[in-house]
Amino acid sequence: MLERDISSDGWDRRNFLKAGAGAICTLCLTSILGCGYTTSSEGISSLQTAQKGFIQPRPSPWYSKLDSTRVRCELCPKRCELEDGERATCRVRTNQGGAIYTLAYNNPTFILEDPVECKPFFHVMPGTRALSVATAGCNLQCKFCEAWDMTQVTPEEVHAYDMPPEVVVTHAVKSDVHSISYTFGEPVVFYEYMAAIATLSKEAGLLNLMHTAGYIRPEPLKELIERLDAVNVDLKSFDPTFYRNVVGGELDPVLRTLTILREANIHIEITNIVIPTLNDSMEKIHQMCKWIINELGENVPIHFVRFYPLYKLSNLPRTPVSTLDKARDTALSAGLRYVYISRVTGHKGENTYCPGCGKTVIKRVGFVVEEINLENGRCPYCSTYISGIWN
Repeated sequence: MLERDISSDGWDRRNFLKAGAGAICTLCLTSILGCGYTTSSEGISSLQTAQKGFIQPRPSPWYSKLDSTRVRCELCPKRCELEDGERATCRVRTNQGGAIYTLAYNNPTFILEDPVECKPFFHVMPGTRALSVATAGCNLQCKFCEAWDMTQVTPEEVHAYDMPPEVVVTHAVKSDVHSISYTFGEPVVFYEYMAAIATLSKEAGLLNLMHTAGYIRPEPLKELIERLDAVNVDLKSFDPTFYRNVVGGELDPVLRTLTILREANIHIEITNIVIPTLNDSMEKIHQMCKWIINELGENVPIHFVRFYPLYKLSNLPRTPVSTLDKARDTALSAGLRYVYISRVTGHKGENTYCPGCGKTVIKRVGFVVEEINLENGRCPYCSTYISGIWN
């Protein structure tokens, strides 16, 4: 199956990379994400293989029947109850004749080769590239969403590509990537597609990385875990009220996801976007860091990300660097060993420091790795092991 020639489908390397240049949103996020691409939902329509509204409905096993026509989705904690023909809040799951179908399968809206650091994963194969995959839809409604015109829409409203799992993996195998990353959108909503890709990519010797908000029920998460190598979870705040009012969800299911991942010995990294006036309380950040240490361990890397005014929070200022510095100091003081600041290019918080001797073991500028000083995952100066996936 992995020998299929994707060039016959119009997916030569030039067009494949071109696809990723224009799928996430109408904004240019280069200055925000630092990953070296500009984005425009207009651009992908120039590819002959892109089709607006392309969907291939696929049955989902994650539902329960309430009566002859009504069903309840069992994929995420929202557990949407749907009449025949109704769609879940994620916009990609629908009741068709008394069964749940996903509309996010074989139809990525975004696919791109980029540095693994962009996910962000700072402790997974630094300096390598990943193939990033995303579809339309999301089961949360973050007011600060950076990809809102991909996540807060239906699959029918965006351009997508006809790319079965084997085509995605074939390209990854033929390219220089070391991993496939399910990211930029919310991979929980394209669960079945992700699982199919991940099964094939693991057989092909690639790592499977997921960046997620962690809003998923335990049963599907546990079934997916065996295919995953590393997960970055957006822990958007440690305040339940923030989750309800700004994110459109609850905090507890996210914490549960993190503990399940830890129990499964999956490599975890955490992202926390720091938004002025909304979740920048150092007291709450301290509580969050203490929870991470107590429940997940001191070696879990955390990324404090600079907020830029977008979507429904365009009235707020970007995060002051001084606030990010305080968050980093708070996390280090609490006892976390690997604390990063993202989207402040050139900041010392981009580097990885040995918790044993304090020497720099990975030097970064933005998401570019300039220097790696590790010997079999250990500090060359004091032999302290640096937690991560290094080969």
